[in-house]
Amino acid sequence: MSMTPSAKEYRERLLPDVPPTHEATDPELVERFDSFAFDEVIVQSKLDDRTRMTVILAALVGCQGVEEFKIMLPAALNVGVTPLEAREIVYQAVPYLGMGRVFPFVGAMNEIFTARGVELPLPNMAMTTPDSRERQGEAAQVSIFGDSMYGFAQSGPEETRHINRWLTANCFGDWYVRGGFGCEKREVLTLCYLAAQGGCESQLTSHAKANLRLGNDKAFLIDVISNLAPYIGYPRCLNALRCLEEAAK
Repeated sequence: MSMTPSAKEYRERLLPDVPPTHEATDPELVERFDSFAFDEVIVQSKLDDRTRMTVILAALVGCQGVEEFKIMLPAALNVGVTPLEAREIVYQAVPYLGMGRVFPFVGAMNEIFTARGVELPLPNMAMTTPDSRERQGEAAQVSIFGDSMYGFAQSGPEETRHINRWLTANCFGDWYVRGGFGCEKREVLTLCYLAAQGGCESQLTSHAKANLRLGNDKAFLIDVISNLAPYIGYPRCLNALRCLEEAAK
């Protein structure tokens, strides 16, 4: 079997004049994977290239695929994802994965930016201050999840109430209330982080509901999850689809 002509064409569009990694040593692996990811999945999908690449990058951070991230980030930039957007994908992963897992991607991203002549640091995109982050984080939570989020930061048992406050001020105030993407796009990214890392089905269902509430409909989210299959595998994709189905009910 050789790579399909459509896969070769699509791959060349993403990574012109860049031969597949491991092509010389593992030709079967390259042929099968690329024919699936760059042909069969693309034919099934209605996503545009920029959307496809943003969700793939988010999923690669989520599943800790740093070597594949190094390949796909240049591809994303080649199809119109901006350096600022790529940076926001990495930054927003921090509250969902923790800095321990995100830190290697910051280095990988900046190496690629530097090699491409992108001036660093990129412009600041924060839109909150230390005094406003909790208030603006609550506003973001309400816009995403509904009025039940009013007062969330002060709710819950006293011994764990600080976690709710951190979720409002840090997760949402520090990381959601930023330029680059609106809440509806950030919720898609969050869905990808959660689906890719696995073991977060409760949170995945909640954020699937949030996506639906924001207008990211079920068909679109199925398409997003389907595009992740080559990168995160079937068990996590099937779990994500089950959570989406539960959310849609």
